[in-house]
Amino acid sequence: MSYEAAMHSLLRLLFLAGAAFIFSSCARSLPKYEKPIARAQFQSVRTTAYTHSEDDHLCHGCRTALGTTLRYGKIRSAAADWSRWPAGTVFRILDTGEVCEVDDIGWALAGRNTIDLYKPTRAAMNAWGVRTVNIEILQWGDDASSLSILSKRMKHRHVRRMANDLEKRIASGAQNPEMMVAQVPEVPSSPDLRPFRKPARRL
Repeated sequence: MSYEAAMHSLLRLLFLAGAAFIFSSCARSLPKYEKPIARAQFQSVRTTAYTHSEDDHLCHGCRTALGTTLRYGKIRSAAADWSRWPAGTVFRILDTGEVCEVDDIGWALAGRNTIDLYKPTRAAMNAWGVRTVNIEILQWGDDASSLSILSKRMKHRHVRRMANDLEKRIASGAQNPEMMVAQVPEVPSSPDLRPFRKPARRL
């Protein structure tokens, strides 16, 4: 086979692989829609965990949807459907005392009553697994600001789902529960992570 023919075959294979990737991404189904839970100061919420080294997060690295760096300090990063927990929502996990702020989103979170908690390592992510916890909302994020950020990414279906729900909420005039920002406590550097079985794939 000549060099030109070999290059032509290679380029054709690369094109087909790229087309298959794009098609599979577009054909990916959104997660099953769940009726939103009521916004209240105290909530019982299903949580999962993620880390920056997962395959589906490599393209984002250590960046959040807000363009900031993923955090695991006094306040920790969390991802959620912003129509349920708007960007900037700060909450405390009552079981562990950890304080998190919603600054990220994810495909599998759109239309779901699930919060994804950032962990700095795969070991910590696997140790958390999937668990339902009680949280206290310390501060609600802003719906309008969240919608403004999402409106710049409407080519993505999961973003459109969140944005549509936010538009409906804003149009209805719904208000967040009024509350003052509680004092953020010190968080241990090595929290007690109870072992849970990690699902086969991140939800």
